[in-house]
Amino acid sequence: MVDVAIIGLGITGAACARELSRYHLRVLGLEAQNDFAAGATRANSGIVHAGYDAKPGTNKAKYNVRGNALYPLWARELEFPFIQNGSLIVCHDDGDLPGLQALYDRGVQNGVPDMELLDENALHSLEPNLSPACRGALYAKTGGITCPYEFCIACGENARENGAEFIFNAPVTQIRREDGGFAITAGEKIYHARTILNAAGLYSDAIHNLLSRVPYRIQPRRGEYQLMDNAAGAFFTRTIFTLPTPMGKGVLISPTVDGNLYLGPTSLDSTDKEDTSTTAEGRAFILKKAAESWDNFPKNRFITGFTGLRAHLIEGGDDFIVGSAPDVPGLFDAVGIESPGLTSAPAIAEDLSRQIAAYCGAKKKDNFQPHRPAIRSFRTMTNEQRRQAIAENPLYGHIICRCEQVSEAEVLEAIRRGARTVDGVKRRTRAGMGKCQGGFCGPVILEILARELGCDPTEILKDAPGSNILVGPIR
Repeated sequence: MVDVAIIGLGITGAACARELSRYHLRVLGLEAQNDFAAGATRANSGIVHAGYDAKPGTNKAKYNVRGNALYPLWARELEFPFIQNGSLIVCHDDGDLPGLQALYDRGVQNGVPDMELLDENALHSLEPNLSPACRGALYAKTGGITCPYEFCIACGENARENGAEFIFNAPVTQIRREDGGFAITAGEKIYHARTILNAAGLYSDAIHNLLSRVPYRIQPRRGEYQLMDNAAGAFFTRTIFTLPTPMGKGVLISPTVDGNLYLGPTSLDSTDKEDTSTTAEGRAFILKKAAESWDNFPKNRFITGFTGLRAHLIEGGDDFIVGSAPDVPGLFDAVGIESPGLTSAPAIAEDLSRQIAAYCGAKKKDNFQPHRPAIRSFRTMTNEQRRQAIAENPLYGHIICRCEQVSEAEVLEAIRRGARTVDGVKRRTRAGMGKCQGGFCGPVILEILARELGCDPTEILKDAPGSNILVGPIR
């Protein structure tokens, strides 16, 4: 029997695994998909919100502000990309300027530091490529950007180094109470745990409802994005929001930590928790709305579109649900974790790990290792560092992905750390994320995976089960 079974290994579950591994607890993570960050975490804005938007006194406000403050430390310890580039919330009409003041006042109530209201001149001096229609802005200097899946994978690797265990391709289908805890059926096996941490994202309502008489219901909310190439990344330094609406923070413009620029997302309620298709209507909406803030964006810089799904709670409240389920001792929930969930993950993990450790009577380890080294990236090295890396490992001189300058050494290290699919390598190394979107490197990565895993190339997946790239030889 383990002490804690974490159901779901997106950013919330992986961050919780990392924090729980600080304690003398046996931690087991169960994930329905074949890798970390396979759900909402792999396709979201990557924004580290400052915390001005959430209603004061809510869990969203509390965990957002605390999570934002923890990001610099976590990024140093886990070596995932994080840039505190600042956020600008712009308005396009003088009549909306009071809305900026209201956001500023809300941020003050939430404890957000380093905010400033900017007039039109100050705004355009910071971001000269903004449309002349932009009349003013709230400047939240603690806003930032990160890579959500790299962060998630880093948490998982660090948790594993500190003793946590993970099982993938293990969807939970049944949970029953038993003496001393729970029996969890996952992937046709039964696991026994003293406590459960429910971090199942879009399916966190279903997991909770297996045990509790107090029902929750999650509705997926679709968000489509348009991604531009690295050349477009020079147009803006800060993340550009518009005044938020009840459906979200609007279509934004943001640089990424990897030098791209993206526009989006849309915000449409759905009934399908698996539908990540993109649409012509979504693209048209994004381009139309983005033009309100950036009227002359280059139309020849787009390289792909993608869709993410958010876990919007529609029954059980409109706030993050974090903590012990009142009618199920030993069940700890993280339900309805939508935006600002990525920002809040370190703080939610910090809080839930304390609660679970107290429930189990566990003390902190003396030998917890907080540092996780990242895969050495060829594209970020200086020429001297590249020469040294190639001298130590000649495979650093074999470039697999030309667009992103990813070497075979990095691909092999990603596989050693757990990548089992083409997209698993992609999320760990950026191979396939450039202009050609894997047209050059994809077949080579497939071949390397098959070679290193000792399997037939037809068994290699792009990502999820059923996404086989090859079906057999041509005869």
